Amino acid sequence: MKPRLAIIPGDPAGIGPELIAKLLNQDGIEAQADIVLVGDGHLWQRGAEQAALEVALTTVAEDDLETQTGVVHLDLETIDPEAVKTAEVSVAGGETSLRCLDKALDLAQAGRVDGILFAPFNKASLTKAGLDLEDEHRYIARYIGWDQYHSEINVLDDMMTTRVTSHIPLKDVADHIDEDAVIKAVKLAHQTLRRAGKDHPAIAVAALNPHAGDNGKFGREEIDVLEPAVRQCRERQMNVSGPWPSDTVFLKAKRGEVDAVVTMYHDQGQIAIKLLGFERGVTVAGGLPIPIATPAHGTAFDIAGQNKANVSATCQAFDLLVRMAKSHRKERDAA
Repeated sequence: MKPRLAIIPGDPAGIGPELIAKLLNQDGIEAQADIVLVGDGHLWQRGAEQAALEVALTTVAEDDLETQTGVVHLDLETIDPEAVKTAEVSVAGGETSLRCLDKALDLAQAGRVDGILFAPFNKASLTKAGLDLEDEHRYIARYIGWDQYHSEINVLDDMMTTRVTSHIPLKDVADHIDEDAVIKAVKLAHQTLRRAGKDHPAIAVAALNPHAGDNGKFGREEIDVLEPAVRQCRERQMNVSGPWPSDTVFLKAKRGEVDAVVTMYHDQGQIAIKLLGFERGVTVAGGLPIPIATPAHGTAFDIAGQNKANVSATCQAFDLLVRMAKSHRKERDAA
């Protein structure tokens, strides 16, 4: 059975509505999933106009969602059309982003959709709208009451990365790396890959220090923390290797020798992923009980409203979300 996915437009001042219009006009989309467009009707119309494409809105009541197939629209009233200003940070843009996200999360928690795809949010607008957390992923966890381990996962084609630390100053990274944190990041990669259909994923752990510490000459984190963490993961029947020098570990991933790389800090993985395929990258909200994905790029205010947005990453996010949502639905039905 096809999964049912909620799709929300992201920040209306950016390229989100245009991207979703382009996604919906790709061949075979409706064959992969039933889709619920969650948000104000004028936002979807705006995206269609920006993309010079047609997006038919079949508006349905929330209670009727489970009986609908194809693409349907759950209408909300979260922003006045006159408040939408292309390429501008605004309270209104942040508020509509969060309200549409809230409704999609409500649908997922009620079992009415099997996953959520969101077009890019603008963090400055979210902050103006009152977001008091470091990003939308922490907001999602708080909204659904999820207090277990979770973290962003970045995906490029068949390559996945997780990270032990994320949005913290580089000078603080070493203080936040311990065996438990490394094991959690590896476990998250392992579980997410399995949910995406990879039965026996291979995972490489990146070193923190140059040359993987060079036997302690450039730091002992590899000896004292990373190697013991890798051993523990292997004892838990995970296919893990490392720590590998971070200047070569992504060559292993590029050659297909591993399915995921666990990095120690944000840019260690992000630079590699974005150099290898910026326009195809996907971010997954890893560790949450709801499959959630988004293109890894931002709102691109510099090209918003100009029909220049590349839909490749959004298509990649949709395809990955379909696989994850199918697995999620199977697990839920078996429970």
